[in-house]
Amino acid sequence: MTEHGPRVGVLGSYGGYNLGDEAILTSLLDDLRARRPDADVLVFSRDPEHTARVHPDVAVAPWEGVSRDRTAEATGQLDLLVLGGGGILYDTEARRYLRVVRTAQEQRVPVFTYALGAGPLTEDLDCAMARDTLGAAMEVTVRDEESRVALEEAGVNARVTVTADPALLLQPEEFNAAVLRDSLPPGRRVVGMSVREPGRAAQHLAADEYHQLLAHVGDYIVHRLDAALLFVPMERSDIRHAHAVLSRMTAAEHCRVLHGEYRPGQILDLMKHLDLAVGMRLHFLIFAALSGVPLLALPYAGKVFDFAQRIGAPVPRGVVREAAGPLLAQVDRLWDERPQRTEDSAARVAALRQRATETGRRLGAQLDRIAPRPVSVDGPRPAERVAS
Repeated sequence: MTEHGPRVGVLGSYGGYNLGDEAILTSLLDDLRARRPDADVLVFSRDPEHTARVHPDVAVAPWEGVSRDRTAEATGQLDLLVLGGGGILYDTEARRYLRVVRTAQEQRVPVFTYALGAGPLTEDLDCAMARDTLGAAMEVTVRDEESRVALEEAGVNARVTVTADPALLLQPEEFNAAVLRDSLPPGRRVVGMSVREPGRAAQHLAADEYHQLLAHVGDYIVHRLDAALLFVPMERSDIRHAHAVLSRMTAAEHCRVLHGEYRPGQILDLMKHLDLAVGMRLHFLIFAALSGVPLLALPYAGKVFDFAQRIGAPVPRGVVREAAGPLLAQVDRLWDERPQRTEDSAARVAALRQRATETGRRLGAQLDRIAPRPVSVDGPRPAERVAS
């Protein structure tokens, strides 16, 4: 017999649907490995095959469309369940994740929330489950002040600590720059743009209105900056909305949509080839900020507004309420002020990165309290049995 480290489950919106969520998972696992290389990790994934392919050193289990008994079989073998990170606690979606949390807690498995994003939380069932499960969690950390307020307004009485988004700790992987050389018009600056779909996390977006608004912005960027515009999809649905914006532009011949399958670290590395970034997706903006690229956030939700404020980036009123004229003036001003803004943003991003490490430090402290358990040298580890 020998001893092994803690058995840790990780539950979030993982499985390749969104590069921001995959960046969070990558950073979380890297930090966990560095702190506790002896840990057995089980990732609950929306697409287990994708997660197993990208992270071959962890066990993987499905959780969507899975019976409560099967979920209980997986969670019952854990020493700790990590919920998060990322923006998963919002109306109608929160209850899905919190059902898994509740199952774990019924088996006396402690729960740690990892730099969660929360809100809007107004539905009675979601709020009640948040109060119940997070109130019993060993520790609750969120990635921004807006999330703390959302949990407090939902009635969560637990102490909530604000850290920062785990993706701030992501390391770049080489992006093949030939993709840009072969697809973008030569001799122009390159400006990245990020769009997203309306939906439950962006309920107030009117697609036709914001497509037209961003078409105005795109045309202005092409002509004013003598630039090529590169749309960077952070999930599959972004491609359709990028083409919808393109269809309304007069300078569409100077624009491209990035195609292909990329890891989050590669998209982070892509950012160093951009002269400016304008976007809606939070993690597109985080990647730009990490790379020192001047950015203009287009807030569709409080999390985007909060991040832009925290790094000192210009913050328009939002995609929904903004008119074209003031937004174009923001682009113009950002371009003229980019050297000063880049320097100020770098200092703020460094501070945010330091705050992001606090989540892992707190998780590590909780893991250190878990006593090692004996396991047979010849037998499979529990996580491996779950995944089989």
